[in-house]
Amino acid sequence: MEVAVLDIKGKETGRKAKLSDAVFAIEPNEHAVYLDVKQYLANQRQGTHKAKERAEITGSTRKIKKQKGTGTARAGSIKSPIFKGGGRVFGPRPRSYSFKLNKNLKRLARKSALTIKANGNAVTVVEDFSFDAPKTKNYIDFLKALGIQDKKSLIVLGGSNKNVYLSSRNLKGSEVVSSSELSTYKILNAKNIVFLEGSLEGIESNLSK
Repeated sequence: MEVAVLDIKGKETGRKAKLSDAVFAIEPNEHAVYLDVKQYLANQRQGTHKAKERAEITGSTRKIKKQKGTGTARAGSIKSPIFKGGGRVFGPRPRSYSFKLNKNLKRLARKSALTIKANGNAVTVVEDFSFDAPKTKNYIDFLKALGIQDKKSLIVLGGSNKNVYLSSRNLKGSEVVSSSELSTYKILNAKNIVFLEGSLEGIESNLSK
């Protein structure tokens, strides 16, 4: 698959970038995508939730009434879950929601996500560029030139590019990542993906293993 390479102003440079069929044109595996996205979202959860159970409530352990003859249900201490202020039954406890996936499955999920975006004509390739200084206006002008200023976008850099990254931080609808930070969730979460030319080699070498 070949895609026209654009410049920073959104105009064609006359060159074409070849997207590897092994990465951008496979048979998508939806279950692998589901598992990888599920793991990403699970890893974002703090898992610090906590509710006090019966043994953790401060209160008397005195039996509040006799066992029989009251005409009502038997009851132990005031800390019983059936009373106001009592402990919670099976309340949430701190835990980790993370789980493991093997590398081959995660690699398959990312290739599937990239294929889905490529099939939807949501992939753009731009020649490598940088800004002289961090400036949000320059970054917005770049998005406008590509016609994606009002869409959720993901810009993939070949390596560290501090000025481009800092220029994008004020914008909620656009995210800048390096090729090594690319994840299935981020790929699918964006309406348009813009690859800088230098990022393609790293992505294809990582995912073609």
